[in-house]
Amino acid sequence: MSQRTPAGATALREADQPPSRRWWILAVVGLAQLMVVLDATIVNIALPSAQRDLGFSDADRQWIVTAYSLAFGSLLLLGGRLADLVGRKRVFLVGVVGFAAASALAGAAGSFTLLVSGRALQGLFGALLAPAALSLLNTTFTDARERAKAFGVYGAIAGTGGAIGLLLGGLLTEHLSWRWTLYVNLVFAALALTGGVLLLQRSRRNREATLDIPGTVLVSAGLFGVVYGLSNAESHGWSSPMTWGFLAGGALLVAAFALRQTRAPHPLLPPRIVLDRDRGASFAAVMVAASGMFGVFLFLTYYLQATLHYTPVKTGLAFLPMIAALMVSAQVATNLSVPRLGAKAAVPAGMALAAAGMVWLTGIGLTTSYATHVLPPLLVLGLGLGHVLPPAMSQATARVAPADAGAASATVNTMQQVGGSIGTALLNTLATSAATAYLASRVPSPATLAQAQLHSYTTAFWWSAGIFTLGLVVTGLLYRRPSAALPQQRTEEAHAPVVHI
Repeated sequence: MSQRTPAGATALREADQPPSRRWWILAVVGLAQLMVVLDATIVNIALPSAQRDLGFSDADRQWIVTAYSLAFGSLLLLGGRLADLVGRKRVFLVGVVGFAAASALAGAAGSFTLLVSGRALQGLFGALLAPAALSLLNTTFTDARERAKAFGVYGAIAGTGGAIGLLLGGLLTEHLSWRWTLYVNLVFAALALTGGVLLLQRSRRNREATLDIPGTVLVSAGLFGVVYGLSNAESHGWSSPMTWGFLAGGALLVAAFALRQTRAPHPLLPPRIVLDRDRGASFAAVMVAASGMFGVFLFLTYYLQATLHYTPVKTGLAFLPMIAALMVSAQVATNLSVPRLGAKAAVPAGMALAAAGMVWLTGIGLTTSYATHVLPPLLVLGLGLGHVLPPAMSQATARVAPADAGAASATVNTMQQVGGSIGTALLNTLATSAATAYLASRVPSPATLAQAQLHSYTTAFWWSAGIFTLGLVVTGLLYRRPSAALPQQRTEEAHAPVVHI
């Protein structure tokens, strides 16, 4: 009689939970994920107030955002592997408590240095929390129908967290203080911690596996170099030697990490996770969607506030219809489109809708109406993203052995984080260059400056449309047809540890 592996036994216990308990676990995991995702944007709206209060310069302002993304992006794979080795519940709870403590430290900061330190610690604990949350979801929902619903909700949270952050950041900054954009995490963390302690089951530690220390150093340093290089491009331009130096160094270290994983006895990211075609297509889809979304959250926010003179609260409210469209589309995608047509049809279709929405947004003007020129393309964009993110996240972690759930989940979050960094740096640089070129041959005046700003926004929207079009092509080519994927799925399932479904 074959013996069940510890990882298989763990998955059995997690999958055997009562149905009602599984949905409460989804609520806990979703709440923790929302806390991590919205923190990437909630502080942005509060930056001007924080700058006036603490007195730091415009040059230093970027570090409030960069400190978080650097720590988060470079440590995600380590966090995912720790979830596999130490236990998903344990890492999840440590991440929640640490994120709350770091948020309290940053919110109470009396100096720029302390605020940046708190943000970096938020990123560190977020790198533990995010992959542990997704791997808990992956091992809790093993029934195909329930899994589709769960990932529909989770993908909607991942796609709308940035917009919710803008809305919540505007409300807290306008009516309380910029510090409450950080203190609010204590409320989220208290709820997630209580639910995690009561609902999550402790998984058994795999004592035979060890952490790949050289691989950890290589990938952490490599991702740090890539994210820092992209952040440097946003402030110093693509021609800066530091930009290309960090990008090249980071790329070399990531390549060395990939080579190391093919030879390590206990790899941090097992090659079998990324070599599957559907999984690779899903990683690419998440990265492209994160890159393109920043064309909306970043530049449309500027347009609504600087050009149409919206308040922070009104700006956040303007994104709500897109959130609603994304949530509806997510459920349609995971329960109808993907089961009937497959990811090969659903995800590229979502990319096409998102690209169309971005092209539509290029029609904005200095005095155009929200109802006619902003709302319709936002709805189209939400429908498109709902057909990209939930199916891609589900496919990226589907058929992964329980022992690899944390690593696969961390890779999804890494793609989202790196994609967001690429989108921010690339689109911001292109927009700034477009505004400079527009002003070069014109006499400066308030009207000309306003038109130059508008030109920079529409340039970013065109490039975002191009990013989504690239995603359409890549996912259309990489995803297998459902009938072609079945034989390989059966082979993988036959060699995977025994899991009760």
